[in-house]
Amino acid sequence: MESCKNSSQEPKDHFAGAGKMVPLGSGAEREVVDYHLSRYACYLIAQNGDPRKETIAQAQTYFAIQTRRQELSEALLEDQKRVYLRNEMTEHNKQLARTAKEAGVWNYGEFVDFGYIGLYGGLRNKDIHAKKKLKPSQKILDHMGSEELAANLFRATQAEAKIKREGIQGQVKASKAHFEVGKKIRSTIREIGGTMPEELPSTESIAKAERRVKDEGKNKLKWET
Repeated sequence: MESCKNSSQEPKDHFAGAGKMVPLGSGAEREVVDYHLSRYACYLIAQNGDPRKETIAQAQTYFAIQTRRQELSEALLEDQKRVYLRNEMTEHNKQLARTAKEAGVWNYGEFVDFGYIGLYGGLRNKDIHAKKKLKPSQKILDHMGSEELAANLFRATQAEAKIKREGIQGQVKASKAHFEVGKKIRSTIREIGGTMPEELPSTESIAKAERRVKDEGKNKLKWET
């Protein structure tokens, strides 16, 4: 209960009094203090109990397993989001490239850089690569978490839409439009208190996430069959 209190939780919310009457040898009854425990209270008792006692040891093992399951579940969810968003980026980058070409963009690398400059506060592709401390052979999109990928997917889709909607033509005007879209998305991230994309940590290769998602799918199929 002290641990609960020191964690800014109200003890009575987790250790509800549940006194009960027990018979005595004389035929009378006496109230015995008892408690109805929340799951959180059970966890605190297990973690603060004597592991030499079998019941405590079993409870500690149970909560350790449940915690690990939750960690794995969250990690798999992030893998799934990354794989989905990375695939979406591949498709929408192709669409953006076609739209840019139709708009008269001849230097696509420079056009892409202007989108990054707007979204990443002045950083080009190579600058982002360096800031994330990636190897020369590693692509920045392959090492982005889901949050950063989502921001870039929004940049790509909205840049394409803007160029089409406004009938923009020419390398300079298309690059400016891409920059403006990236800058607007960055401004929105700042307004909602989000982390600037260049400050988000790089992650392991998307290929590893794809393998884990694929393996999970196989394991699930085995259980279902």
